[in-house]
Amino acid sequence: MNILFAGTPEPSAKLLQSLFNNKHINIIGVITKPDVAQKRGNKIQQSHVSLTASEANLAIFKPDNLNSTEFKETILKLDFDFLVVAAYGKILPDWMLESPKVMPINVHYSLLPKYRGASPIQSCLLNGDEKTGITFIKMNNKLDEGDCIDKYEMQVSNDHNKVTLEEDLCNLAIENIFTVLSNISQNNYCLSKQNNEASTYCKKIIKQDSLVNFEMSSDEIYNKFRAYYEWPGVVFEHKNTIVKIKGMYVLDKNNTYLDNEIFKFNKSGLNVKTADKTIVITHLQFPNKNIISSTDAFNSYKNFFIK
Repeated sequence: MNILFAGTPEPSAKLLQSLFNNKHINIIGVITKPDVAQKRGNKIQQSHVSLTASEANLAIFKPDNLNSTEFKETILKLDFDFLVVAAYGKILPDWMLESPKVMPINVHYSLLPKYRGASPIQSCLLNGDEKTGITFIKMNNKLDEGDCIDKYEMQVSNDHNKVTLEEDLCNLAIENIFTVLSNISQNNYCLSKQNNEASTYCKKIIKQDSLVNFEMSSDEIYNKFRAYYEWPGVVFEHKNTIVKIKGMYVLDKNNTYLDNEIFKFNKSGLNVKTADKTIVITHLQFPNKNIISSTDAFNSYKNFFIK
């Protein structure tokens, strides 16, 4: 079974590694995004998929333009059954979708047609969903609208954040991708159309999404903390200062606050009054400072919060 793989971030690299380790699979090439120069020191940074492919001595392609003559001619000379795409980060042209002998397949981290687009994990957490999963689809030239090959579900716990949920979804993909590919190879599968009327789309996440205010509900704040745990994080503004929340949870019971009181320190941490309950901030970070515990915040910044 010959596979051309396309992906970029760390979960895609783990999926690539699992395919490479399978003795029934031959990875004939890997497509990933071009290297980028870091802002500090102009150091060149490769994608996680590029690093994994390099360690495995696989052929790597990093096209700036997917429709360039050179890249197209190179890919069309390859002999492969499947094009497997996992968070590559670019829309593929029709000629690429038509290039595999069997099928172009995308691994998407949601139960399609819910959460089409680039941030399905964050969207799941923002909405407080209790269930999610992965969908294998036959790719077409529209955004995550291809026919479904198979779906695998999992429960979302209240402790999941973007990093841990992504890891669990990645493991779910690793556990099932060879079965999906084998079933297709043996013609033991059935495609199902997506219900476009039930579809939802993810928004592009920007740095400004990190801001929360305490007129939001506790669950809204906590869900943003979970969803944006990796990037862009969650911050609040107080006395013209932006403070990052680095650890928090929702208090089960309500606290009593004085009029106009928002912050209160106790043994559990920095208690903050929200629209409905209380959140407890256990760790925080001031601009250009190290992460500190709420105990250290009480010792060093009590007047900042209380007065």
